[in-house]
Amino acid sequence: MSLSADEPRPVRLYRDLVAIRDLIDRWGDAALAVALGALYLVEIFTSPEFEGERAVSVLPALIFCASLGWRRRWPLVPLVLGFGLIEFSNLQVQALAETGSFLFGVIIAIYSAGAYAKGAIAVVSLGVVALMIPFAAIEPGQAFTVGDVAFFVMFFGGPFAGGRIMRWRRAREHSLEARADELEQESELRTRQAIALERARIARELHDVVSHAISVVILQARGARRVLTQDEPQVSDALDAIERSSTEALAEMRRLLGLLREDDETSALSPRPTLRRIDELVASVTSAGMPVELCVEGELGELPPGVDVSAYRIVQEALTNALKHAGPAQVHVYIRRRDVDLEVEILDDGVGTGDGDRGGHGLIGIRERVAVYGGQLDAGQRPDGGYAVRARIPLGAPG
Repeated sequence: MSLSADEPRPVRLYRDLVAIRDLIDRWGDAALAVALGALYLVEIFTSPEFEGERAVSVLPALIFCASLGWRRRWPLVPLVLGFGLIEFSNLQVQALAETGSFLFGVIIAIYSAGAYAKGAIAVVSLGVVALMIPFAAIEPGQAFTVGDVAFFVMFFGGPFAGGRIMRWRRAREHSLEARADELEQESELRTRQAIALERARIARELHDVVSHAISVVILQARGARRVLTQDEPQVSDALDAIERSSTEALAEMRRLLGLLREDDETSALSPRPTLRRIDELVASVTSAGMPVELCVEGELGELPPGVDVSAYRIVQEALTNALKHAGPAQVHVYIRRRDVDLEVEILDDGVGTGDGDRGGHGLIGIRERVAVYGGQLDAGQRPDGGYAVRARIPLGAPG
């Protein structure tokens, strides 16, 4: 089975429409010139109302129709030739500019001049259209009337004005598309920067956690060696290896990750985030004007340090988003400790979106923290109004 047969019907329809549009853009003008030239010749040789010299009319008619094949690249050419054909018709073959083919062709030429001419060529095209009006309205041997001039003002001026409007509309669409692309690129850049910053902050916090753990290992190894007796050389050698490896690992980690503190000097001065300080966070948000109700289910006890920090940050980000986006609202924070995981749930009943991605990329940071531990995140509008953020973080190592 072919790939196109497996595509959904709307996709195939869109591809077909794009292919047709590309085909028209490539060959449409040439096909128009050929079709109009053929119709013009049929009128010249078969129409009983054509009173001019048929053989003399063929060449100028074909030259004018052929010029329409380049109406987008050189829009002034068919316009000037159409003007010339009007004068040739007035002086030589009067019926030549009165056929349906010519009227259709000259309308296309005028519209093309308005739609595709630019700069000085557009000004010249406007002048040619203005000249065409009196020359078309005043015919040899006929009385001049204001009605004829008014008719040709609308007949010639209307297509030119329509072409300029379409040109402005296309330029506007291209400008909006370009701006949309720029905004999309800026949004992607801001998202990548937000992810990088959040990962750097997570790395700093994990650096603190792991550094503390390794330091404890080193201290325990040194303490154990002091209480050893002289007849336990193997245990002493093992403790020496533990101390040496731990010291090297600590030095290497500080060398690789310690530079992250250079752009965050205040982090060393602030207390480490922990769920044991969640009451202070809730109180600060409440004092800012948004009532927060906290409910802790189960004994938090000694959580893994990284999970403890991440859970605190998730609550912090969600409350910050609620302050920014929820409007007047009340927030409920639920922290549930289970045997295998920790669940954090933040619910608000506000009227805003609560979507931190729109303003400060808050949900991006939450997703990154949950992803580090292989957890699950669910964030979005609540059916009964408000916004919900639910995160589940496994307490063991991520799979």
